[in-house]
Amino acid sequence: MKMKVVPVAKAVGMALPHDMTRIIPGEFKGRAFQKGHIIRPEDVEILLSMGKEHIGVLDLNAGMVHEDDAASRIARAAAGPGLALTQVCEGRINFTAERPGLFKIDLDLLRRVNSVTNVVLATLHSNQFVGEGLPVAGTRVVPLAVEEAVVAEVERLCAGKTLLEIKPLRPARVGLIITGSEVYHGRIKDKFGPVVRRKFAALGSEVVAQDLVSDSMDMTKAAIGEMLQAGCNLIVCTGGMSVDPDDLTPASIRAAGATIDIYGAPVFPGAMFLVGHIGEVPILGLPGCVMYHRASVFDLLVPRLLAGEPVGREEVVSLAHGGFCAGCPECRFPVCPFGKGS
Repeated sequence: MKMKVVPVAKAVGMALPHDMTRIIPGEFKGRAFQKGHIIRPEDVEILLSMGKEHIGVLDLNAGMVHEDDAASRIARAAAGPGLALTQVCEGRINFTAERPGLFKIDLDLLRRVNSVTNVVLATLHSNQFVGEGLPVAGTRVVPLAVEEAVVAEVERLCAGKTLLEIKPLRPARVGLIITGSEVYHGRIKDKFGPVVRRKFAALGSEVVAQDLVSDSMDMTKAAIGEMLQAGCNLIVCTGGMSVDPDDLTPASIRAAGATIDIYGAPVFPGAMFLVGHIGEVPILGLPGCVMYHRASVFDLLVPRLLAGEPVGREEVVSLAHGGFCAGCPECRFPVCPFGKGS
């Protein structure tokens, strides 16, 4: 690659070899001139104000790839199902979610791609729910042009693999069982149900059946059976998950015939979380913190369950690093470290 350097004042009529970024502190940062723009006399003062006293006129040697073309090829190689690509801007392409779902990254492959000299690919954290249209990653190369072999190596690494994808969530027919004698007898108003309904609705699922039961194994067991008969393909029991004598939800779930996969998670809030199965139907035990905290174990694991991901001992234990919520005065989840340790 050869670069002829020309003073800006003498560059009128020449084409820019790459996008030019303008920064006005506190006001603007973005593309002022696009690659290929023909410099006009009125552009000279603007370029000088941007600190551009000279313009490089690019002459690509054989076997070199311009940054825009390199970014396009790398992005196409890395993008899996559910992702759309933006236009190149300032040498960079962003990946955006074409649909709501679970953002998944092959972390080992991501490390290998970024180990290729002059390649940069940055992402959000894996295993988080993202909404449609959200930017989730970006890529570019560092210099203005790279060797063909650099881009070809990324394409080779990604061939036949899925580096980045948005996995769709399965819409679940949720059966919701609210446990607690204080709610069952009308001493207090149920506040758990609306929270759970809202959370599932945000994930594209619907609570199709709800029941209130007292702190009774027989009542809870019967309610679980009714939810199965009603065709619910996910059952959620709220409350009664602690070690208090009246908290019988885990024992009731077992009595209903469930196999308990997990009881207890290294997550605060959410340590008393339970996951079990009755046949093919998952059954969850939600601790009371789900009702009070905007972000809890529910928000870390339920999207993964709905995406068909395994939610077993290994997945739950991996949440320990990052599973402690800082309890910020203003919750900004998911734009925070909670649940993003690995």
